[in-house]
Amino acid sequence: GGGRAMESAAKGGFVLANLAEVVERVLGFLPTKALLRAACVCRLWRECARRTLRTRQRIAWVSALEPGPTESHSLVRALARELEKVHVLPQTVLYIADAETFSGHEECHEQKKARKRNSKETALALEKLLPKRCQVLGLVTPGIVVTPMGSSSNQPQEIEEGEAGFALLFPKIDGVKIHTFHFSKDVKNRVFDESKFAEAGLKNNPDLRVVLLFGYNSWKTGATRFLHQIVNPLNEKSIILAGGQVESFTSLTSENNHAQPGDACGVVGLAFSGPQIQSATVLLDQDVADERTAEAAMQRLKAANIPEHNTIGFMFACVGRGYRHYKTKRNMEADAFRKFFPNVPLFGFFGHGEIGCDRIVTGNFVLRECNDIKDDLLHGYTTVMTLIHLGSTK
Repeated sequence: GGGRAMESAAKGGFVLANLAEVVERVLGFLPTKALLRAACVCRLWRECARRTLRTRQRIAWVSALEPGPTESHSLVRALARELEKVHVLPQTVLYIADAETFSGHEECHEQKKARKRNSKETALALEKLLPKRCQVLGLVTPGIVVTPMGSSSNQPQEIEEGEAGFALLFPKIDGVKIHTFHFSKDVKNRVFDESKFAEAGLKNNPDLRVVLLFGYNSWKTGATRFLHQIVNPLNEKSIILAGGQVESFTSLTSENNHAQPGDACGVVGLAFSGPQIQSATVLLDQDVADERTAEAAMQRLKAANIPEHNTIGFMFACVGRGYRHYKTKRNMEADAFRKFFPNVPLFGFFGHGEIGCDRIVTGNFVLRECNDIKDDLLHGYTTVMTLIHLGSTK
């Protein structure tokens, strides 16, 4: 019996050391962290692991919806736990958490006192969990829109109060480039140097398709004027612009950008470039105040015919909307989105102002009739819904 067991083990060892098809099939079941460890075994396993990673080009995410008893934010704990199970290698990460508990007070019932969280320490804890070469953009906002983990078809939640957050994990995707950028207002110069757009890949880039923009410290003098200086040159029919005003930004890391937030106002964001990218966005203005009009806006978005696979949805809403705007009916806009897009995960926030309009970039077609006047992109008391399709997956 022992001899047969040894013979069987020897055959198994031969298979796992020599047959790439079998090794690749086995490694395909491993989450990425375990796969990277397996890649250290031998040359064959390393090559198989690399091929497996190249097939993992779908967006993944980690969501946190439940507060916990410890001093750390629930997003930190969720990311530490769930990264072991993720089947992508993050190259770019966008995380958003609620402003109140990310850096605010949290009741500790055991000690009967409030513990103070430090936003910088929380941000560093999140960054340490991610790959060193990963681009990270972190924001904190008054409210969160998040799809629970597990399935793209899970019901997205509008969380206007309480602890919540999410981290979107973008792997390397063939034909798609995603990069972060940061423009801060120069108090000594009222005119923005547009050469910085080229450095950020936002100018002379024919493959630029989508720009997500987030203004911070919008209450500062000159903040709105500065935001116009950033938005106006990008207001082209071939580019989707979407985003809003956030409470603050806490992380901005990449190989080329180590700028940290200061007291000045500014704009941070993500730029998506690639000929395979398709995108569309609609604006829900103040008149959208019931289920019928909300669903009519989603029908306009549906009419763009954006493919739903490998697509992500964003919702950027004013803090004045939500259940107060819809007369105590909660989750109205997220529910309307899910009705028309049953398999697209939705993420976003409630903020202090919105950026966007009705537009599609599958060509130069726009959702509604527009004249030669450029769209007004800065709004208040509205919601911007956006779809970004990153191409077909292997």
